[in-house]
Amino acid sequence: MKFNPATVQSHFASPLGPMVLAASPEGLTGAWFEGQQHLPPTLADWPRQPEHPLLLDAARQLSAYFAGEQVHFDLPLDLSGGTAFQQAVWRALLAIARGSTSSYGAISLVIGQPGAVRATGGAIGRNPVSIIVPCHRVIGSTGALTGYAGGLARKTALLRLEGALATTRTTSGNPRKPGA
Repeated sequence: MKFNPATVQSHFASPLGPMVLAASPEGLTGAWFEGQQHLPPTLADWPRQPEHPLLLDAARQLSAYFAGEQVHFDLPLDLSGGTAFQQAVWRALLAIARGSTSSYGAISLVIGQPGAVRATGGAIGRNPVSIIVPCHRVIGSTGALTGYAGGLARKTALLRLEGALATTRTTSGNPRKPGA
């Protein structure tokens, strides 16, 4: 991934462990759990700006989310560090509603690449904006919790927080709530 050289960072103490938030002049470009897979190698080079307005707003919205209050994140995003394919996948993730899940195959269909399930999974795993771009809402086609760069324990906790662990799947792979 390629990040804007003007990227800045701050830290956020989430209930699931410390996070690094990053912003470019265009928007929020990163939200990672410390130590998770696929951290950018340039992270150490980004200056810390704990009073950056966008980073403060992201931390405020994440705090509300973890308190069960925030349903929809309202932050400008800068996803330009990814390839066109990755950006398409990440934008598709934004359509998965809180409390719902989807599958890797369903996401590949949404972006018009039904044969690219593995590549879709790779793009999901490299999502730079954890939680806000909800990659944790993607599960295996059998309903199994698979893969999460921040660890399966965190994925499980996020899905529990959102009430999504009891969701069932239709045969088409579209998310639905039990009884729907």
